[in-house]
Amino acid sequence: MPTPRPRLARRSTRSGSGKKQKPGIKPPRFPKFGSSFTGNLISTILIFLLLMSLYTLFSSPGTKIQDIPLSQVAQDVSAGKVAAIKVSGDRLNLTYTDGTVRTSRKDPAAALAQTLTAYGVTPTELSKTAITIEGESGWYFWLTTLAPVLLSFLFFALLFWFLSRQVKGAGMQAFSFGQSKARMTDPADTTQRVTFADVAGAREAKEELVEIVDFLKNPKKFLDIGARIPKGILLMGAPGTGKTLLARAVAGEAGVPFFSISGSEFVEMFVGVGASRVRDLFQMAKRAAPAIIFVDEIDAVGRVRGSGVGGGNDEREQTLNQILVEMDGFEPTEKVIVMAASNRPDVLDPALLRPGRFDRRVVIDLPDRRDREEILMIHARKKPLGPDVDLTVIAERTPGFSGAELYSLMNEAAILAARESRTEVTQYDLIRSIEKVMLGPERKSHMLSAKEKKITAYHEAGHALVSSVLPYADPVHKISIISRGRAAGYTLKLPFEDKKMQSKKEFLDDIASTLGGFAAEEMIFNDVTTGPHNDLAVATALARDMVVRYGMSAALGPVAFAGERTSAPPIHEPYSQEVAAKIDAEISRMIEEGKTRAHKLLEKHRGALDAISGRLIEVETLERDDFEKLLIANGITPKKKEEEEKTVVAA
Repeated sequence: MPTPRPRLARRSTRSGSGKKQKPGIKPPRFPKFGSSFTGNLISTILIFLLLMSLYTLFSSPGTKIQDIPLSQVAQDVSAGKVAAIKVSGDRLNLTYTDGTVRTSRKDPAAALAQTLTAYGVTPTELSKTAITIEGESGWYFWLTTLAPVLLSFLFFALLFWFLSRQVKGAGMQAFSFGQSKARMTDPADTTQRVTFADVAGAREAKEELVEIVDFLKNPKKFLDIGARIPKGILLMGAPGTGKTLLARAVAGEAGVPFFSISGSEFVEMFVGVGASRVRDLFQMAKRAAPAIIFVDEIDAVGRVRGSGVGGGNDEREQTLNQILVEMDGFEPTEKVIVMAASNRPDVLDPALLRPGRFDRRVVIDLPDRRDREEILMIHARKKPLGPDVDLTVIAERTPGFSGAELYSLMNEAAILAARESRTEVTQYDLIRSIEKVMLGPERKSHMLSAKEKKITAYHEAGHALVSSVLPYADPVHKISIISRGRAAGYTLKLPFEDKKMQSKKEFLDDIASTLGGFAAEEMIFNDVTTGPHNDLAVATALARDMVVRYGMSAALGPVAFAGERTSAPPIHEPYSQEVAAKIDAEISRMIEEGKTRAHKLLEKHRGALDAISGRLIEVETLERDDFEKLLIANGITPKKKEEEEKTVVAA
């Protein structure tokens, strides 16, 4: 019997509109003004101007000194007006008796006394003036002399440095183009260390990986007996199930370096770069051995070769070939483990999965109820919970949630509490966050008219009533006509326990309950709206899977006409046009029968339908207890868990 994937909690929603929205027109992107080179050039010029300004400021005297001719100096000395003369090279600094300071210049080849005597100054008059001679050495002299030259040299040196930096940066990028971009997690870094205690659930997966940890810690025990631990471990599972977290936990338990990289980081537009990065990554890991190499989303480079996409020598295939060669090159004593993760193992190349490469495959399923409770407890460690919080109830109401969705649930609950300025997370916050993660935030601004509100109420009441009457449909936990996300209203149906398989009867009841809203609109208003278009798509897809995948059609027999569902549509269907016509006819029959069953049930329980829709129009939201009271009042027995039924019998 085929085993379908674990079923998510079914949410029957009524969309607010069937019209397609026009895609938003992106504004044109204009290039930014300037560039790195232009910015550096402007910076250099500004620095040069600043240095010149500082030089001018410090080299210029604070007060204006008058420069007089040498003949005037001789007259002032003869008149006894000059008290002192300081000779600095060919420059004269004169200090007068009244305190005035003046400057002058003399002939550099002649002495001052000889020059003044030539202008008629007698030795007696000259002796009344104090004359001092100052040497031309000293840092200030050399600084003032060489400053213009040094500043010019500094300006051109800075300009050359900035220009060479641009060229060097481009050259270094070219040289490092083929180096690995893997991120290494140091085992000594306790802030990033993850162990098995941080990974809830996945018990079988952790048991499979314990021997890898043991090998990295004590390889001699395995090598002495001739055992060779698999060097390639492929983690397979749905998105968000914790594949990357589990790989990090293996490295944390073993205390070894963890090199992580995404499969898309190998591929570039230049052929050969990915292979070079693969070689560099494995060399880094071997130097740091024992170590773990983790390649996330390996299907980006590990897809089946020869599919005709990109030719036979494209970059992706060369990267894959290099990975295969590197894994074959491992020696038995090398302590490097290669781990990879993928949620599409069906598209991987067979050469990757053969013995000696990724021959150890670990499946990570969606968490069951007990695992979900443990995951919620881990994510609630640093969150103050109120006394009314019961994580067991939250785990029961989240079947089909992955670990990532449970983390988002706890985070959204904390955000709701903080938004309302509360210091504790309550059970009501967690209940609201479940719906926010599943359907999106409430759209309080999306106000329905009175007519639309009535149509939506009957639509959701039709879903809930049909699901409650059919024996194999999931029980209803909540009904609401408050818009959330893209839905104008929703009916939350959750199974009492997790299911790994579904029967044909359950599928048929699901189709009927999904079409309950369509049937209610048609019966009450003698018309249909665009609201049920999502319900029709869900019911049609379910009927098609029953026919082409699960062999649940009496007319076509137990034949699978399609394999696993993939993102890309097949080039041609693996069956003839005659069979395709029979498949379409069988799908139409299942849909029509489901709608007919829903019509009959709604007509039979018309009173309950009116009561539920009327109550919805009044309060907009019905929880499970209030809904079941309405069912009992109209003669319908609600569905109960086995534990609840035993409690009622015992009472």
